[in-house]
This record gives sequence, C-alpha cells and structure tokens, in this order.
Amino acid sequence: VGHCHPEVVKAALKQMEVLNTNSRFLHDNIVEYAKRLAATLPEQLSVCYFTNSGSEANDLALRLARQFRGHPDVVTLEHAYHGHLSSLIEISPYKFRKGKDVKKEFVHVAPAPDIYRGKYRENHADPASAYADEVKKIIEEAQNRGRKIAAFIAESMQSCGGQIIPPAGYFQKVAEYVRGVGGVVIADEVQVGFGRVGKHFWSFQMHGKDFVPDIVTMGKPMGNGHPMACVVTTKEIAEAFSSSGMEYFNTYGGNPVSSAVGLAVLDVIENEDLQGNATRVGTYLTELLNRQKAKHTLIGDVRGVGLFVGIDLVKDRQKRTPATAEAQHVIYKMKENRVLLSADGPHRNVLKIKPPMCFTEEDAKFMVDQLDGVLTVLEEAIGAQTESVVPENTPCRTKMPKEAPSELLSDGTPDPKENPGQKRNRLCADKPSLLSKRLKT
Repeated sequence: VGHCHPEVVKAALKQMEVLNTNSRFLHDNIVEYAKRLAATLPEQLSVCYFTNSGSEANDLALRLARQFRGHPDVVTLEHAYHGHLSSLIEISPYKFRKGKDVKKEFVHVAPAPDIYRGKYRENHADPASAYADEVKKIIEEAQNRGRKIAAFIAESMQSCGGQIIPPAGYFQKVAEYVRGVGGVVIADEVQVGFGRVGKHFWSFQMHGKDFVPDIVTMGKPMGNGHPMACVVTTKEIAEAFSSSGMEYFNTYGGNPVSSAVGLAVLDVIENEDLQGNATRVGTYLTELLNRQKAKHTLIGDVRGVGLFVGIDLVKDRQKRTPATAEAQHVIYKMKENRVLLSADGPHRNVLKIKPPMCFTEEDAKFMVDQLDGVLTVLEEAIGAQTESVVPENTPCRTKMPKEAPSELLSDGTPDPKENPGQKRNRLCADKPSLLSKRLKT
C-alpha cells in the first residue's frame, strides 16, 4: 500500500502502546483478522495458521500436506523459489547450485508453464494440457518407483522464474492429476497475492472458479513490510494435522501488533481501491510497454497481469536469445535515473515490475520514459559495436564504443568469472547522490 502508509503506521503504534504479547494468549485482533482474511477466499479455505514470513508459511504448508495422507514427495516447477529454509531450498530449483546440489529423491521437478520460452509455446494447440501432462508423467514415473506424492506446489504466477503467467486451464488439470493420487495443491501467493492482479484478490482466482487450491500461503505484502505471513487451508487438512498430536505454536505469529497492521492493510486496499488501481494502472503500463516493444528490438516479450509485469529482453527475437548482460546494464542505468528495477528468470534477462499498488499512471509514464531512453542509447551502442566488427575469422579485439555498457563483453555475454547473484546484487561504485524526495520503485 506504499511506504510508511499513515494508516498502517497509526494502527501499529496504537496497538504497541497498549499490548504486544505472544500468540498463546487470547486477543481479539487475531480472530478479527482471520475472519477478514477468510472472507476474501473460497469458502472451503477457512483455517488460518499465522507465521512471521513466507518461508515459515511454505514450510508449514509442506508439513500440512505430508501429514494429510502420510505421503512424503513434492512436485515443484523449474526455476521455482519458495523460501530460504532448508526444507524449501530442497524444493526450489531456482536455488540449486550446478554441480553441487543433488536433487533429493522425494523432489520431482516439472517444466515451468512458460509459453514464451518454454517447451510448449504460444503456437502450441493446447499448451495448458501439454504442460499439465508433463506433471502427470512425473507422477506416474514416481509411483512406478514406489513414491507417493504429498503435494504439488507452485506460485499462482511464477516470480523468480521470470514473471511467468501459466496458460488457462493448466492448474485445473494439474490439480486433477495430483488429487487423483492423494496429493494436495499448494498455491504460493507470497509475492503475488493481496489484489496485485487487479481483478481478483488472489492470483489463483484468475485461473477460474473451478480451481481452488487445498492450501494457500501468503506473506510479503500482508503486513506492508511488517513481518507477517499465513497459511490457509481446509478443515479436513487442519484436522488431520492436529490429529498428529503435535501442537502448532508460533510465538509471534498473529500477535496483536501484527494483526492490527494486517487489518489496516486490508482497510487501505479496500478504502483506496488499490485493486481497481492495479487494474487501471497495470493496463496502462502494459500498453506503454507494448509500444516500446514495437520500437525496441531488445524487447522480446511483455507479459503480466495488473501490477505484475515482466519484460523479456532478447538479443534476437526469432531465436529468443536471452539478453542477460543487457538486462543488467538496463537496471543499473535505470537506478541512475531514479527507478529501481531488478532482473530475474533463469537467464537473468527479465525485468521485474512489481511496484507498490498505489503506483500511479504518472509513475508508469515516468518509468517507461526512462526505460525508453536507456534502451535507445543501449541499442545505438550495440549497433555501433556491430558495425565496427571486422570481417569474420580475423583475430582482433574490437574497441568498445564509449556508449556501450561496461558490463558487456565483446560477444555480449556476462563475464563468466562473475557469479550472477553477486553481479545482480552488487552496488554501483559511483558515489550515491542524495535521494530524491520521491523514490519510484
């Protein structure tokens, strides 16, 4: 709802002045918040377990799923990220280190349902069924080896994997296959929930009323930066969990202050029509970006819903070659222009746009204007570099033009000596200038 929203700050301060205690003691706030939260979800999702982070929430979701039928195995997606705990790193291919991490026997990785860069693309007759059948095949192969599936877990829209929007009908078919062998479906809404898609409060809802997950996890925006997260599930799954005899207790999950903050965030989303704003501004932003796509050959794809948008940068539109180094250059130059972006996806070439939901059309126009300027200079530099290259097979090191990004090597690829994570997160060496009064993220 925006940095330091006065209503959220006021709610936190007011409750902190009265009482904050661990959640073993009864307090009205947690009950009121659970009611408000459940009202946004399908009726069968009615039992809330409060935690302090999305990682805690996803870890608990796995425990719920495994206890439900006594099955151990998990199906996850390529490039998925579900949190930093050991139990979640195991099911997060995004974090697998090449040559160092061995996939556990109970983890099964399905292709990401990416219709732009994946196995089945937009020209496929039925990509939803094709990708879902990949999950079905994995389940069958696992069963043939005597494995039992506890859960399929996926973000309703894949974030770290490159802003991937699954094709319509995908989740329905996957749910059918997973439930058919006694497993449950976990929808990870940690990054994409709370109205970000605009027309729906939860991203899984945009896939249709006939798709309802068995477990939903949420976090990041829940407390507007305050550490607050939750797992919501059905009574049947909750009862199976409690019957194990292991009591669930989380010292500060759903404490009075966190619950007061959460209630204030829900109020602001409703009172300021931030869902409507996500739809209006998101539509406008996507239109502006598609105009840039028509202008800049570096933009291969613009995809997204509401205020969840990805720009896939490519060196060649036909081959869809990831423009990794160019994407890094863009985010550094955008930061110099007072716009904070980051690049993600398996090739680190997708610009992620997930601003606060109070983002305005004016903000969108400013951001796209800056992006236009950066891409124009970059493409001119790349063009100049291409023109200056000597005939084929002549051993020579071409001098880079002044405008060319320092991050690019002569072949336009990132320096192999540099760790992509370090490259992505490093600070610019330039002395930082004073922050402008308004920071556009």
